[in-house]
Amino acid sequence: MNRSLVTLLGVLALSAAIFAGSYFASQRACLMTRSTDDLSWLRDEFHLSDAEMARVRQLHEGYMPQCAKMCALLAAKKTEVQTALGNGTNITAEARNKLTELGELRAQCQAQMLQHFVAVSRAMPPEQGRHYLAEMEKITLGSHEEIEQSMSDHTGHEHGTN
Repeated sequence: MNRSLVTLLGVLALSAAIFAGSYFASQRACLMTRSTDDLSWLRDEFHLSDAEMARVRQLHEGYMPQCAKMCALLAAKKTEVQTALGNGTNITAEARNKLTELGELRAQCQAQMLQHFVAVSRAMPPEQGRHYLAEMEKITLGSHEEIEQSMSDHTGHEHGTN
């Protein structure tokens, strides 16, 4: 195979891995924030009082419409990306633009989630809030880091070599 074909296949594989990882991360994040009735784990994990739990629940319920809106925007953009990719063997300028737009939406989503998690952490006692925020940051950013790490680890093969 010639070098440009190998490079193109590498870019496609990396794009697919990033797309899949981001998709699963956004799905996991949306699932975590969907139900206001399923916050009992917070009370148990962080030993929250009734007043603290009420504040967390209020913040959570206030965030849900924002989360639902972002999930809908991400789903629509993913459809646009798939349409732009089509069945072609090349990534067009339009597909690149749609991938960039999807990445920007994901970054906005992550920033909004982290902002929400900071607000929730402030409704908790300081030590529990720090622990909660650290865990939520791992979840919010972790899947991207896992993909990046898996692609950069030396696993017996070299990307981009002949």
